[in-house]
Amino acid sequence: MKILLSGGCGFIGSAVVRHLIHNTEHGVINVDCMTYAASPDSVAEVASSDRYLHSSASILDAAAMQHLFETHQPDAVMHLAAESHVDRSIDGPGVFMQTNVMGTYTLLEAAHRYWKGLDGSRRKAFRFHHISTDEVFGHLEPGEPPFTETTPYDPRSPYSASKAASDHIVRAWYHTYGLPTFVTNTTNNYGIWHFPEKLIPLVTINAIEGKELPVYGRGENIRDWLFVEDHAEALVKAIERGQPGETYAIGARQPRTNLQVVKTICAVLDELVPDPEGPRERLIRFVTDRPGHDFRYEIDPSHAEQALDWKARHDFETGIRRTIQWYLDNRAWWEGIRAQRYTGQRLGTKA
Repeated sequence: MKILLSGGCGFIGSAVVRHLIHNTEHGVINVDCMTYAASPDSVAEVASSDRYLHSSASILDAAAMQHLFETHQPDAVMHLAAESHVDRSIDGPGVFMQTNVMGTYTLLEAAHRYWKGLDGSRRKAFRFHHISTDEVFGHLEPGEPPFTETTPYDPRSPYSASKAASDHIVRAWYHTYGLPTFVTNTTNNYGIWHFPEKLIPLVTINAIEGKELPVYGRGENIRDWLFVEDHAEALVKAIERGQPGETYAIGARQPRTNLQVVKTICAVLDELVPDPEGPRERLIRFVTDRPGHDFRYEIDPSHAEQALDWKARHDFETGIRRTIQWYLDNRAWWEGIRAQRYTGQRLGTKA
């Protein structure tokens, strides 16, 4: 199978690219215009493969998307390109509407035009896989059951609203035009090559450097954590098995409060590289919560596990240890980002 994959130099997208090249026979056309969070280093280990090609085109460029489909004749699309940081969406929502909504529309239109020209067997086998988030479902109160594929949408941030819109657009192209699309929604991912603005990489790097560890509110917000390589495996299973019109909610059943996550990172780093100044929990600082901060996300992945014959391989303790060790071993990568693109400053304080 030849897959046109958008956002393949991002955090989740690069994990999918690496999984495809290392563990399957599929080919990949990686469409990534290299925004601030993209990293060519994250796919460097597979870039020489004859099954891999990178295009720096933007999914907002309709002519470029049409050219890619005509030139490479893909069998499927995996659409991961997105602006994804909630805090950035609070400070500047416009780019989220452009990339996540109009970018999805532009890519869908190119795929639809291409799909209509395919012959019978290729047309029937074609898939458009849209990768989304559990944040479109809003938030959960204590004691409420986890999200499933049938949970009503209730987005609360500019980011989640833009992703909800894109989900609806993808489903509309299935129902209206027959384009064989399906959607996966997932929980918070963590792991290697994660741009250091999100909670786990930010706290890990700050703790390595002996800097303050900012925790929103009292750290009581709960997230359901999924190791990115497990998610990549699930997404590849989905493009191989996913059925048009379906939704698959992907998670690992690993809920933790933000404070539990931060304390775990501190404990692992204290074990691996003790700080002469003392345990790193001393660095935790509670800061003003961000506007509209959802309390809890959690997914029941039962349907996806059965339909895709998949289950997350890593528990949180194993995955976080692998992640922390990777950041210890790859200082040059994140130090370069700290020096040039993102110094660790707080975002998302506008209200």
